[in-house]
Amino acid sequence: MTRSILLVEDEEIIRKSLSEYLSGEGYFLTSAGTVEEALELARKQDFDVAICDVQLPDGDGVQLLTRMRQINSGMFGLIITAYATVENAVEAFKAGAFDYLVKPVIFEDLHNKLERMFEYKNLARENIQLRRELTVREDFDKIVGSSKTIKDLQTMIHKVAATNSNILLDGETGTGKELAARAVHLAGPKKNERFLAANCGSRPIEFLETQLFGSVSVGANGETQVQPGIFRNVGEGTVFLDEISELPTGIQAELLRAIEYQEIIPVGGSEAVQVKARIIASTTKDLMREVADGRFQEDLFYRLDGVKIRIPPLRERLDDIPELVEFFVSKHSQAMGKRVSAASSETVRILMSAQWKGNVRQLDNAIERAVMMCEEDQIQPNDLPPDLLGVSQPLPDTDDLRSALRHYERLHIQRVLRQWPDKREAAKRLKMGLSSLYRKIEELGLDL
Repeated sequence: MTRSILLVEDEEIIRKSLSEYLSGEGYFLTSAGTVEEALELARKQDFDVAICDVQLPDGDGVQLLTRMRQINSGMFGLIITAYATVENAVEAFKAGAFDYLVKPVIFEDLHNKLERMFEYKNLARENIQLRRELTVREDFDKIVGSSKTIKDLQTMIHKVAATNSNILLDGETGTGKELAARAVHLAGPKKNERFLAANCGSRPIEFLETQLFGSVSVGANGETQVQPGIFRNVGEGTVFLDEISELPTGIQAELLRAIEYQEIIPVGGSEAVQVKARIIASTTKDLMREVADGRFQEDLFYRLDGVKIRIPPLRERLDDIPELVEFFVSKHSQAMGKRVSAASSETVRILMSAQWKGNVRQLDNAIERAVMMCEEDQIQPNDLPPDLLGVSQPLPDTDDLRSALRHYERLHIQRVLRQWPDKREAAKRLKMGLSSLYRKIEELGLDL
């Protein structure tokens, strides 16, 4: 923990004396004299503690604490008041204050309250981290998220899981189709049976055929050797066929037999073997187009397309990013043996404004890298992969200074707009007028 403190006090003498004392005690101190200044600082940095005077020239310190805790829910508050009354205390505690001080402030009293506060904050963080570590394995097969998009997906999964129908999962790369398949399996009546997965495009056809349907051969000593394959090994469980569009044409007919007649013929065998597996397939391609182009059997398509579930890309569920970040931080910090507990508010804002072409898998990889690079207990923006911050874009192949500056200007404004979608706020960050920002957007041809 950085032990950072935001002191909000309008009386300059008190502010200076408290600042000198707290800095001398080893705290990282930042001070403000108004509500507006304090809110601006709170948006830029995550403070561990805010010490607020009740009477401020442009507002009320108790209300200020409430607003700052909305920006950073992990911030602890300490209220300074000139009059210690029960009503004041109750109001402070309702705003989320941990404790309060009465003027004139006694340094020893302030020190003791801060030490208790940081001790409590450390214990709370450790408890949260331990709970995350205990639940991360249990939640491995659960779909993380609370957005309406994900709730609709979970509702659909539970509806179709109750039956034993075959299912087609349609979604972009990295959206979590295998995770959805596991969720269907675990929500179904055969959840205690096995779940086995195969990638339809990852192996040569002869190996994939053996992997799925098994094989029968005669050994050198004349004994029959049987390899059961996935369909027999899974029993009455679930077979997940990832990237079904990549399934070789020759195996498509055998899969159709497994669906229609619930039987397979092992490679090298002559007798059919009964199978009872449920099939869940996934695709990133338009299977109807694959059928039209002659690359996928029409009968097999209609057998799989009866129950289709679309897995949404991350750009359609941005509200889930904070929850996903929390999950991945816990997962990777536990795996690496690090005590990284969260990502800072600024980091989460950057992640929510990034373009996730690789979807949830890309976010997972970004957090894994950030946990690896993080040297504090919270992930900071500079721990993220450089491409997310827009600093890894190549410079134009030219010696013309104007072209290079224009290129950098474009990248910089794009990055700020991703981080601050509100153009008024973005203009303020860029230290330019709102109308000037709109002119720049048009002039540089920025795609928002």
